[in-house]
Amino acid sequence: MASTYTDNLGIEKPGSGEQSGTWGTTTNANFDIIDRAINGVLDLSLTGTTTTLTTSDGALSDGGYKVLVLGGSPTGTNTITIDPNDQDKVYLVKNSSGQSATFTQGSGGDATLIDGETAWIFADGAGAGAQVQKASFNITTAQILDDAVTTAKIADDNVTTAKIADDNVTTAKIADDAATSAKVDMDVQTKSATASVTLSATAVQTYVKHSGTGTLSVGVGQYDGQTINITTTGTMTVSWSSGSQGISLGSDTKIASGVYDSTAGYWFFSETVTS
Repeated sequence: MASTYTDNLGIEKPGSGEQSGTWGTTTNANFDIIDRAINGVLDLSLTGTTTTLTTSDGALSDGGYKVLVLGGSPTGTNTITIDPNDQDKVYLVKNSSGQSATFTQGSGGDATLIDGETAWIFADGAGAGAQVQKASFNITTAQILDDAVTTAKIADDNVTTAKIADDNVTTAKIADDAATSAKVDMDVQTKSATASVTLSATAVQTYVKHSGTGTLSVGVGQYDGQTINITTTGTMTVSWSSGSQGISLGSDTKIASGVYDSTAGYWFFSETVTS
């Protein structure tokens, strides 16, 4: 009776009474096939756009590995044909080839891994109509429910400027009470009546909201090279020391003229504006 082979790994099963005195060689080869199928890792170098992954009966072959690490220099999407088409196969695949890789076994459907993706794939061994399917570890935006990501699930230090596209933060996305002076490098003050405004010397920009009348004074060395933006109803007097360099008034400011008081050592600007 001739040897037969297992359906999926091609492990040889010697016929009854055969291989007297030589069956040890066959058994050792079978153990090697089993060992590769359980824990074997193959660095599969891809070239061009097609590759064949073959499992041979009774011998070690590339199709018998459990893990496939795709590399090489394919010239485009590489189609990897699992051969033969009547064997069930399960592979853990890491695609590091620089191109997409498509696994096929028959006409039933293929599985594609993009570059950088790691996934389990399985082939059903259904012959000409065989199908390959994928169970991916990669999570795409489309797979995440809108209400699944909440502020409570995101660590404060996980959201950085580098991770946010410039055009992703718009006024419409920021709640009115979400932007406070504590969260931005900015001094925001609201004053009324005749209250004076005291500014922080560390803010990059200062925004003053004022209703009524009052005085804004900037001392020597404060706000050098910074911008002061003022929106007000009523009269706002702005003064700063002649020793402060490079201070400019923001585009929203409606202060027209100033007078330098040599005794006080300040420039004084005064204008009545309406919001």
